[in-house]
Amino acid sequence: MHKLIEEYFQSLVDALSASPVVASSDATLDKRGPRAGLIRGEARFVDRSRLNFSELVADIQTAIVRTMYSFHYQNSKDELIFRYDDTPHHPEVTSFPHHKHSGESVVSTEPPTLETVLKEITATIVEAKQQSDADSSEI
Repeated sequence: MHKLIEEYFQSLVDALSASPVVASSDATLDKRGPRAGLIRGEARFVDRSRLNFSELVADIQTAIVRTMYSFHYQNSKDELIFRYDDTPHHPEVTSFPHHKHSGESVVSTEPPTLETVLKEITATIVEAKQQSDADSSEI
């Protein structure tokens, strides 16, 4: 396994560890030959929501290329909050095959990184906490 893939995998593990809203996480690197790997993982958050993610990555000498990704985020009741993926099943989006499922809608998006997804989740959790605190102070 080339060092770039191992370094990339470690950067994902580090991002999970550094997040203030991640309560626990698990990630694995499945080697798919000397220059490819499948990274899969799960993060559980302080509000009991959960992110499942996977990335198929390839080492092309000087950089990592993701050839597939999925970031599936759901609440504590296992209801979808959002999912980013590049499965080519929504040709109508301008960023095809990259898209985001949010509720019932599918929108065009740039391919996210785990770090940007964690920032979005952090903002969601913080906003929900602030709303909950505001609601309880009105009682």
